[in-house]
Amino acid sequence: MTRKLTIEIYSDVMCPWCAIGYGQLTKALDELDGEIEAELRWRPFELNPDMPQEGEEQEAHLQRKYGRPAEEGAKVRSRMRDIAQEAGVSLAYEGEGDPPTAMMWNTRDCHKLLTLALEQMGPEVQTRLKLAFFRAHFNQRRDLSDRNVLLDIAASVGVHREAAKAALEDEELEARVIAEERQAWDFNITGVPAMIVEGKFMIPGAQAPEVYVNALRRVAEKTSAAN
Repeated sequence: MTRKLTIEIYSDVMCPWCAIGYGQLTKALDELDGEIEAELRWRPFELNPDMPQEGEEQEAHLQRKYGRPAEEGAKVRSRMRDIAQEAGVSLAYEGEGDPPTAMMWNTRDCHKLLTLALEQMGPEVQTRLKLAFFRAHFNQRRDLSDRNVLLDIAASVGVHREAAKAALEDEELEARVIAEERQAWDFNITGVPAMIVEGKFMIPGAQAPEVYVNALRRVAEKTSAAN
């Protein structure tokens, strides 16, 4: 009998390891097909909640935040690209001509739309929106602080444009997003991705597919025994 599990993924749109983690998790769930079925729900986590509207150039941001020289950053990105390729995830610019400058943006509005998608349209649409945000940021280098860009992306996955526009202005929705971010700290989550399975079992970081397979099997066994 297939065991159904809920996986809540704390993640930020700007986080390449979150995209990689999703790719690795997808590979694990493919291996577990017929054994474990997962419902994914994306939860908000802002890596840079104080990022200004105009954003910040990515390399300058990383050097400032982590204090690492450009040469070290290049090595980290090279390793990350290799891992991403193994996960079936592209982090490369896919447009024509020279790529725009890689930027970091404030993602509060992204999380508001992701929350809207989950509450009004369900987890499958929410995942489509999350992946569309990943593509827009990593592969298209679009300005995710621009609300018109966000509305276009939301509409492309089936979120009603007027509902999305209202959500961006909804202070109560923003309060819920902030509350969920605080909940991450209650789980001792200080970095992402972090996956909470069945509300209490945490898998931190972007793990290899076999790690997810083993962890999900253990959770399935524990929760089945408890029932």
